[in-house]
Amino acid sequence: MRHDRLIIVFLLIFLAGCGYAVRNLDSEGKEIICFGDSITAGVGALEGEDYTSFLSALLGKDVLNAGICGDTTQDALKRLGKDVLSKDPYLVIVELGGNDFLQKVPREVTLRNLKKIISRIQGQGIMVALADVSCGLILKGYRKDFKKLARDSGSIFIPNLLKEILNKPSLRYDYIHPNENGYKIMAERVYRAIKNYVK
Repeated sequence: MRHDRLIIVFLLIFLAGCGYAVRNLDSEGKEIICFGDSITAGVGALEGEDYTSFLSALLGKDVLNAGICGDTTQDALKRLGKDVLSKDPYLVIVELGGNDFLQKVPREVTLRNLKKIISRIQGQGIMVALADVSCGLILKGYRKDFKKLARDSGSIFIPNLLKEILNKPSLRYDYIHPNENGYKIMAERVYRAIKNYVK
């Protein structure tokens, strides 16, 4: 019996791909939800050309878009129940923090809000994937914080979501949003991180 448990623990760590076990692998919900700000909403792309749509195509299943333009982590926390938890998800992809940075919200407040969001989701037995949205000067220095938060909370970590996208005119709509081509790259990065956890 003890041997079987050790094997299970090893497999969980192996599947995590980053040296720690992901919480709520036995999530019983039905939906995948992308929860975030204008990056998730798809500003800069036509309908069907946002990262959520491309991710849906890669997975071969519906993905719900719960992105709201301008959302800070505090705004997102307020609507978490209505826009996410009430939709019966088994996996929530959290992409937040950019607007906190632009509005000069202190780092500790942003991280505390993200921790609360993750805790509330996981408290419902749901898996979480946390995206690292640091890019260039935007959220500079936050990458280690995002990674540590993912590890400490047992969330799937999506590194470098926007890396080398916003500094390339061919991949961006404006200085803070990708275009169709940029969103395709984002979707591929998210897909690689979550594919082993999708039902």
